[in-house]
Amino acid sequence: MSLDLLAAVLHTPFAAEILERTASTPRVQQVVQLSLAPAFLLSAIGAIMNVIMSRMIWIARRVENIEEKMEDHRTAKQARELGWLMRRRKLMQGAIMFSTAAAVMISLVIGLLFISAYIHAQIGTVIALLWVLTMALLVMGLGFFLLETRLAAIGAQEPKD
Repeated sequence: MSLDLLAAVLHTPFAAEILERTASTPRVQQVVQLSLAPAFLLSAIGAIMNVIMSRMIWIARRVENIEEKMEDHRTAKQARELGWLMRRRKLMQGAIMFSTAAAVMISLVIGLLFISAYIHAQIGTVIALLWVLTMALLVMGLGFFLLETRLAAIGAQEPKD
């Protein structure tokens, strides 16, 4: 049954055309080579997100610990630290959001690079715009990460008397 369905699909003009276009090994090799730079960028974004998530987990655990200890009463120092941690958490959420969006965009670029090799429509402008959007999103994510690391370096400072 499934072989009959596969044979019927392969005998349609569209399927035959796709098979003919993808049969060229050099063409496939060329597309794979073109997609290597975006693929490396995707792995770099993944490494950055790993660091961001590690910091986010630390912040979440620290907030949890402080909130557990503060159920009865809250000292001024604990309140300052909690506020500091909440600001850091918001920055990390921005970093995660923009970095994830950059990863999605670069994945679209990779997919469109493969598609563009096998269709007649010219989508180079779309791919270029997605690449630029990826870079903008990545810069925004790294900007949030930079602000968070700066805030972490400053620390929850004691008020000056």
